[in-house]
Amino acid sequence: MSHFWRPIFALSFAAFMVASGFSADAAPAARQGSANFDGLWSVVIVTQQGPCDRSYRYPLRIVGSRVMQANADSNYRLYGAVSRSGALRVIVVRGSQWADGRGRLADGHGAGNWTTSGGQCAGQWTAMRRS
Repeated sequence: MSHFWRPIFALSFAAFMVASGFSADAAPAARQGSANFDGLWSVVIVTQQGPCDRSYRYPLRIVGSRVMQANADSNYRLYGAVSRSGALRVIVVRGSQWADGRGRLADGHGAGNWTTSGGQCAGQWTAMRRS
């Protein structure tokens, strides 16, 4: 991710879940529901507004309702949650820069929008489940 993002924050997963409106029971419910999003996903992030890099690709892993990094890349941190219905929220942090992504997963695909903390950059993301 590029320049101009100022806020630096550390966000625990539990705090993120509460702030996102996901209940403590979300993980068991997601596993018991008809939608199962568990597994590896490939996410392509495209900038449509602002001075950020044109595109990024991130792997992520979903386990229950938790969205997490799929690799040991220490250049970024990823926090997120997905509901049983497929509603998704993810925060990607890289150094002092961060972006907030929201959208929906369904049938092995997903899409949504993202923006940086100050709104300097924004765009869309798409996701595909990896086999």
